[in-house]
Amino acid sequence: MERNLKTSKKKRGTYAYYNVDGKGMEIFPGENEVTEVHIKLLHEMDDETVDEKRRYYYMVVDHIEEYYQEKEGKCEEKYLGFKSKYLIDNEMNPEVLYMKNEEENEKREMLNQLRLAMKTLLPEQRNLFIKKYVENRSNTDIAREEGVSESAIRGRLKRIEERILKNFK
Repeated sequence: MERNLKTSKKKRGTYAYYNVDGKGMEIFPGENEVTEVHIKLLHEMDDETVDEKRRYYYMVVDHIEEYYQEKEGKCEEKYLGFKSKYLIDNEMNPEVLYMKNEEENEKREMLNQLRLAMKTLLPEQRNLFIKKYVENRSNTDIAREEGVSESAIRGRLKRIEERILKNFK
């Protein structure tokens, strides 16, 4: 049976246990090789569970509803903006956190695909790609360095982009 409240400090000498049926029994130190350390550990585990549930309901369940009520203008004016830091700071909105995580995963996947596509380029093409997109150099500057026309550089870049896009999944 899940606990919703922590046991008070005064009553932590024993441990009250409830089975699935809701039948309770009390565990005392000294019985069946149970020590005070065992009882303390049981209370600490319960505390962690209760704290985790409180965090979840505080951050997710309660505040996502309030967040959207405030966003839609349905929240009472006396509560606007100061009921919770989770309502004020959009960065703590669970939906925003989830979307950020999804965006990071997509970005990572795209970078992996680009890395694989870059392996299909010839060394000269890879160097030109780096000069243009990593070093952020102009076509004119690259053309001057390589001793070719700017239109030749544009053509090479176009072929590089086509090759990368072809190999991009």
